[in-house]
Amino acid sequence: MFAGIDEVDWASMEHAYGPADDVPTMLRGLASADPAEREVALDGMYGAVHHQGDVYACTLACIPFLFELAVDPGIQDRGSIVELLTSIGGIDLDEDDEDDLDEEEIEGAANYAMAATAVTAGSGVFCELMADEDPGVRLAAPLALATLHSHPARVLALLRERLPVEPAEEVRLALVEAAGRVALRHRGLAGQAADWLTRLAGEGFPPGLRLAALAQLARCAPDALPGDVVRVVTGLLRQLRSTPRRRSGAAPAADAQAGPAEAAAAVDAHTEASGAGEPPGEERVAPVTTVGQLRALSDEETSGRSAPWTADLLRTLHVGLDDRVAERTALLADQLRSPDHRQRIDALRMSNGLIRAWRGSYEELVRLVGEQLATPEPRLAEAAAHVLEELFGLAAPAADALAARVAADPGAWVQNWSNGPPGLGSAVKALARLGDARAVPALAAALERPEVPHDVGFAIGHMGAAAVPLTDVLRRRLGEVRLDAGAYDRAGPLLAGLTALRADEAVPEVLRVLRGAPDHRGGWLRTAALRALASFGPTAHSAAPELRALLHRPGAASATEVAQALWAVDGDTDAVLPVLIEGLQAERGHERRSALNALGGLGTRAAVTAPRLRALLRHEEPWLRVDAAIALWDVSGRAGESVPVLLAAWEQHRHVRVRVAECLARKGVTGAGSDAAHALRAELASVRRHNAMDGGYGSHDTYEDERLLALCRQALLGKTGKGPTT
Repeated sequence: MFAGIDEVDWASMEHAYGPADDVPTMLRGLASADPAEREVALDGMYGAVHHQGDVYACTLACIPFLFELAVDPGIQDRGSIVELLTSIGGIDLDEDDEDDLDEEEIEGAANYAMAATAVTAGSGVFCELMADEDPGVRLAAPLALATLHSHPARVLALLRERLPVEPAEEVRLALVEAAGRVALRHRGLAGQAADWLTRLAGEGFPPGLRLAALAQLARCAPDALPGDVVRVVTGLLRQLRSTPRRRSGAAPAADAQAGPAEAAAAVDAHTEASGAGEPPGEERVAPVTTVGQLRALSDEETSGRSAPWTADLLRTLHVGLDDRVAERTALLADQLRSPDHRQRIDALRMSNGLIRAWRGSYEELVRLVGEQLATPEPRLAEAAAHVLEELFGLAAPAADALAARVAADPGAWVQNWSNGPPGLGSAVKALARLGDARAVPALAAALERPEVPHDVGFAIGHMGAAAVPLTDVLRRRLGEVRLDAGAYDRAGPLLAGLTALRADEAVPEVLRVLRGAPDHRGGWLRTAALRALASFGPTAHSAAPELRALLHRPGAASATEVAQALWAVDGDTDAVLPVLIEGLQAERGHERRSALNALGGLGTRAAVTAPRLRALLRHEEPWLRVDAAIALWDVSGRAGESVPVLLAAWEQHRHVRVRVAECLARKGVTGAGSDAAHALRAELASVRRHNAMDGGYGSHDTYEDERLLALCRQALLGKTGKGPTT
């Protein structure tokens, strides 16, 4: 084994962490009889040689040796090696990717191409591994073939041939998944694959196999799904819940070419005692690597489950159902009623993903999420609270359940973290974001802690008048803050709360902070204090002399922030206008945007700035163009120049839509047939959230999208005024 490995000039190559002269040690580690050594070697392969999917020269040099390991029956954990080869050779670059590559990326793309060629050239061995004695190898081989083999029709035929004789349940599911992958990668075979999957989804086959087939149909041929797919899937889930857990070698699938009666007979004839396909027992050491930790987490997730792969199949099914929101919602509602708390945890995760990406009617689903808060299983209750925390106004059907949870568990009102300041617990945040007065006791208790949670001020911001009773404690705690290097962390949450409440009685405490802000992060602290004073408005007129002095003290605070505060409390246009005009020339984009927003607040009193604002309509930064267009509309009183800029940004940059909709809701849409009205109606007709992203999300995404919808409705109804805040 490893003939020629020492003849390779590994030292001349590099991987993610430097010279590749340690690669031979990793390859030999993969062949070790010691499971810990194999784990360390595999971790090194993924962490350095194939770091985050990258392919280096040393990665290419490993391929022949990895194939040698994969086919040697004396090597353990060969399934992991097959998966590694599949990852190395399975990266696709489409034409759009190739058009945007720089020189370094071109070299990387060449490596990907060479890796795909090398692994594809050797992929014939995966056909033989389909019948390997090691079930882990058989589990990895089908997807390797579907990804890499150059004759997909042959692969599809081999999958169909293997299914009737495969003894391990999870391997049978991998065969079905591989058929779906073939159909997605080779659309000319999609019809054949869909026909086979449709037969497997029919009655007479084991429920797990039928569910797997439905999941793959949803991915590659959704039109072939049965019209009552939710009823079928929920029925299969009930069967799986009531079926005792089998050993991995139990109940092979019948041939999809046979009739339902023959299929059922083949399943019933297989005895559970056979144990065929059981992997050899091996004591696992405590994980010390990333690979080992991931494996341990997976084992913990699946331990004791009757059908541990169900969650993966359901996730695949949900992805395939895509925008069929009503069906996905009904399916998740059934999952949340499962007697298995782990299946309900899976359903909570999927519910979060559905609501975050798609608009729909979620009242019943949210109510069921709320019911999980009363469970004695802590992981389930915490997962439900986390889902509700990100729903903001959509969590209303669960308000009573949240209030009960908060009242019953004061210990969870604040979450302590080892590497950061404390934060509010998920249930408290969710209840506060509903503006529910039942959150006030928890917020009051949080404000009395030695270290106030960093997010308490933001929570108060959603409470409205319900949080007014917190004003006194906010003032007292702000007055106690030591104005030293840590002042911003201590005062920031308190100032945010007072700003949200517009608590003008706190002017003395806020002025104390403004005067005594330390050098360290003092700019941030002054900005927070200035915003609080601005929110108080004319009732904070006593702060005007201090603000006038600060306006002419360079470097003490952002001049634009001072001007905004002075305008809010005193309305002195002559004093603030020159400062805001100067702010339009600031180097930092956020300062220029702040000046634009402030000028818009002055309205026609700032009409003299119209030419400057007009010049910014062509700025390369889209957010700056949008803010300039809104400010120009405000100071000129005319929409003609601004609306086209706003609508162009709406189409080109989806994340500016809330800002644009705020303006349209405040100003009004001219005419039912206008371009603006058309854009708003198109947004309301869309099922997908405007900010939904594949592979990423933000904690406020659902809130922002629901706010956008409310603003669109308000603008179309012609009810101008302050925008809604769901």
